[in-house]
Amino acid sequence: MKLHIHDTLKREKIEFVPRNPSRVTLYVCGPTVYSYAHIGNARPVVVFDVLFRLLRRLYGEASVVYARNITDVDDKINKAAIEQGVDIDVITNKFADIYNQDMATLGALRPTLEPRVTHNMDAIVRQIGDLVGGGHAYAAEGHVLFDVESFKDYGRLSNRSLDDMIAGARVEVAPYKKNPQDFVLWKPSKPGEPVWESPWGPGRPGWHIECSAMIEANLGLPIDIHGGGHDLIFPHHENEIAQGVCAQHRHDDADYSRYWMHNGFLTFEGDKMSKSLGNVKLVHDLIKEVPGEVIRLALLSAHYRGPLDWTGDLISQTRSRLDGLYGTLRKVKDVAIHDVVVPAAVMEALCDDLNTPRALAELSALAKAVEVAESDTARSMAKSNLLAAAGVLGLLQQDADAWFTAGADEDLSARVESLIAERIAARAAKNWPEADRIRKEIDALGVDVMDSPTGATWKLKGGV
Repeated sequence: MKLHIHDTLKREKIEFVPRNPSRVTLYVCGPTVYSYAHIGNARPVVVFDVLFRLLRRLYGEASVVYARNITDVDDKINKAAIEQGVDIDVITNKFADIYNQDMATLGALRPTLEPRVTHNMDAIVRQIGDLVGGGHAYAAEGHVLFDVESFKDYGRLSNRSLDDMIAGARVEVAPYKKNPQDFVLWKPSKPGEPVWESPWGPGRPGWHIECSAMIEANLGLPIDIHGGGHDLIFPHHENEIAQGVCAQHRHDDADYSRYWMHNGFLTFEGDKMSKSLGNVKLVHDLIKEVPGEVIRLALLSAHYRGPLDWTGDLISQTRSRLDGLYGTLRKVKDVAIHDVVVPAAVMEALCDDLNTPRALAELSALAKAVEVAESDTARSMAKSNLLAAAGVLGLLQQDADAWFTAGADEDLSARVESLIAERIAARAAKNWPEADRIRKEIDALGVDVMDSPTGATWKLKGGV
């Protein structure tokens, strides 16, 4: 089955053909680890996790190399370290661990590689040297800057002219720049900030050069797919291309990354998330209120390139949707499963530019097939198909009973099970007042009971 993706640079949906099917490379810009990630930061993680899973299905697990970097050199990191009187790695190690734990709760697989800026400083200095040596960068007053006018294709990714970019950007005016739009590759460290040695004096790298150098050092050029949020197209990815192409004395954008993919923005109740509005939702807080799988499914409910509005209704509807899917699985929990390929309809949806809404509709159809199956053989196959399809989406990874009882301690579980047994006995004896009394007692414990021909099951109420 052929994968087609919308390439940001080419501005159309095209067939994906890897440079080497035995080593498919994917790079996604990762977190700057100075604080907790918000839900908008989680959208590219989940989107490109699905792409990672899909590529592994298409080319084999051992053939896909996925790198997501960790930015551990940054003004905000330095500020936090100085305020707390600690080395920057105290800040970065803490929040990198929290980030990985939180993303794992959303069902994201760990990337193959997680390069850190501080572990790639030699590669960064080397790439800056290549740019200076090639006439694409220049040193001035302890800084090294990229000469934007030296790269004729600058602006192709964001589809802007150089004049438009200058007019629309907050350009730092400095006397040592040849042109206002030139951007920093290396700069002196401020007092109290970490320092690395370089041929241009002690200091630290600029933001954009970090990804370019880490990609070249860890994946090699050109890579197959570069991903990230729409907000990174300009200036970050535009600058990455310029650096990556010019440092290698190459000729065009495809010599850096052969395909570009960007996910759309996430808003909160129709507004942009911002600290000033007080509506920034941290993943670390959300997963205490909502199961990580609910958050994951909500993030996949809209097409990745489109906007997604994060609302209370979205979360409640998503929880109900997962309850339905897990409810289906609980009905057939004793039915054996077989190794099957992911159903073609789901693969076709995902191979059509990661059309997750369509894939999720197919998932619901597979769940219905489980419900209407009329034989053990049919139920086994239908259940196997459902789980295989869910696996490539990173969904339905929990035990069905555990899904409904998550958050209930042993005492509560034992009490509910005992009451359900008493209620079954009362109903068998046609003691309806007693059965109703027990039902109300169970309800007061914050538990919903679901009756079915095969018996009664239960779940905690709410969970949103």
